[in-house]
Amino acid sequence: MNIKSLLLGSAAALVAVSGARAADVIMPVAPEPVDYVRICDVYGTGFYYIPGTETCLSINGYVRFQYNVAGGIEDDFGNDLLQNREGDDYQAGSAVRVRLNFDAREETELGTLRAFARVQAQNSGGAYSNDADYRMDMGYIQLGGLTMGYLDSLWTDGDGLLTDTDLAVGDYQLNRVSYTYAANGFTAALSLEDDTTGDFAPDVVGRLAYAGGWGSIYLAGSYDEEVEFGQLTLASFTPAAFGIDPQSDDGAFALKAGLSLTDLIAADSELKIEGSYAFDPSTYSTIGIFSTRSTLGRQVDSLTATLPVEWQIGAGYAQKFGKLGVAVSGAYGETFETYNFATATTFSNIGEGEYYKLVGNVGYEITDNFDMLAEISYANIDFDGQNGFVDRSEERRVGKECRSRW
Repeated sequence: MNIKSLLLGSAAALVAVSGARAADVIMPVAPEPVDYVRICDVYGTGFYYIPGTETCLSINGYVRFQYNVAGGIEDDFGNDLLQNREGDDYQAGSAVRVRLNFDAREETELGTLRAFARVQAQNSGGAYSNDADYRMDMGYIQLGGLTMGYLDSLWTDGDGLLTDTDLAVGDYQLNRVSYTYAANGFTAALSLEDDTTGDFAPDVVGRLAYAGGWGSIYLAGSYDEEVEFGQLTLASFTPAAFGIDPQSDDGAFALKAGLSLTDLIAADSELKIEGSYAFDPSTYSTIGIFSTRSTLGRQVDSLTATLPVEWQIGAGYAQKFGKLGVAVSGAYGETFETYNFATATTFSNIGEGEYYKLVGNVGYEITDNFDMLAEISYANIDFDGQNGFVDRSEERRVGKECRSRW
């Protein structure tokens, strides 16, 4: 709104100057035509026509501040796995994220042409930190049902369990080419995705979905043509040094389904149920049970890496009361056999894991485009291996975040 006022003020000043000069000449000079910014309501609120074109543009984003305290992470032997510098059994940290979205669209004889770009910066390291992360978070082109670019996998479309920590299996961003057919609430999509293995054959993801006034339902399947086991362990390592083939060309299949019901229990409510099953370890079926890495400055690698999920079932419920919103979610599942490389020469197979995590949110819109959210979560995981680095670990985390959107 400030930018708009500045532009209108500048235009008014130019008209006044032109009028003053026109009074000094014999023949009036016609003013140059001015193409004022026009609102574009074809694609929803926030779009305007780029002057001189039929292309609509929207620029928006948010600034988010997050503060977290995590504690009570311990194993079966009573060892505290998360101590701060003073030796207390908790860790605290903050993160700031800035995100900008650029969305340009126009109509063509082949359907809507769209170019979308998202840039993001995040600092999780505190004062004078070198840990700031600046990156292109998304960038893609769409023409009708065709999508090409870097964005979330089709596998993750529509997933998550309604809390800020959404407990989704397989959150994944990559380069992809996909096509979606849509008619009367029904969508069918197929995606070819680059998992950066360098193999000629891409990963394949398919998705069927239906949405109506009652809610939505979907079924997704993925074929991971070449699994990288380096992405499926508790710590980074070099598997070849231990005689383990880092890749398997046998491929891996996974399925995921979800059901969302709106206003079933009360007005402004949503109930969601989601489950997945992987026939083999797959990069499309992983989860990070402990969120320490992403929310605290200190990393605890043995607890924060993504785990290879065999199956998971979860549910979430969200309810709005005007400006107040509450949400709860929970997930339970089992992992495939998991390896831990504590050092370059220490290797252990800690076996299969059984886990669950519970999350609760309370949010409030303080004023337009400014809200606050408080979240508390609890996680537990048990491994059945006899020589594991961690047999059972727990995390209790409390966090707050403030976000301003525009």
